[in-house]
Amino acid sequence: MKHFARWGLTMPATIAVVVLLIVPVAITIAATFAEPKGVFAPYVTFFSSGFRRAVLYRTLEVALVTTAISLTVGFITAYVIAQMPGRAKSIMIIAAVFPLLTGVVVRSFAWLIILGKNGILNAMLISTGIVSEPLSMLYTEGSVIVAMVYLFVPLMILTLVGVLEGIPRDLIDASASLGARPLMTFFQVILPLATPGLIVGAVLVFTGSFTSYATPQLLGGEKQMMMGTFLYQRAMVTFDWVGASTIAAIMVVLTLGVVLIMSRIARRLNPMAV
Repeated sequence: MKHFARWGLTMPATIAVVVLLIVPVAITIAATFAEPKGVFAPYVTFFSSGFRRAVLYRTLEVALVTTAISLTVGFITAYVIAQMPGRAKSIMIIAAVFPLLTGVVVRSFAWLIILGKNGILNAMLISTGIVSEPLSMLYTEGSVIVAMVYLFVPLMILTLVGVLEGIPRDLIDASASLGARPLMTFFQVILPLATPGLIVGAVLVFTGSFTSYATPQLLGGEKQMMMGTFLYQRAMVTFDWVGASTIAAIMVVLTLGVVLIMSRIARRLNPMAV
């Protein structure tokens, strides 16, 4: 009876996941293998194009750099917040996650104002004499990465604060009392125990930045096209549904591959993490 009740409780969620997630993805991927030219013809076409490979490599680079920077900034910020007393901690968490209350498009438009030739940053650089004429900071890979980090660092902080708060202070004190230096304590105590939060945060940031559309479109444009904007172009501009499905399938496979690699790293750092 208990077994039946358990299945009865999980069945609606399982059906929803299968119908709304697994089946559409499976249909999308299956469409790429139905070409008359050959089973793998769409993938051969994709990887034989230098432009398409460049888009894929750029997307991977931006996603990985964004993840690395967000991990570093988010971990440091979350660690500082976790050490604060109750009221100050609550205020800092609210301040850290406040940008999440604003839409992605609005936050991306804000960076257009900041990084534009007539924007705030250029005006400050010219007024202080650092540069004599406005810099071209928009529609570059750097502008996309900066905006992505701004978008995803709050998510990383939220993920890591709870994990760092759960690390018993006694373990850190014990490490110090046994003669371990702060750096050794970090790598041998704090980092392994924080690994689950780091992996979850890294997966969220990587998948979000790898599949992002609005930010690369607004701040990267055609010069810095990424997989999300390329997918939209193939589906909604040229109506190349097979090409769009191929891009989607490649993105799914690469995302799953990165998740598996991160999980393996987590097992090495902390066998109990996953």
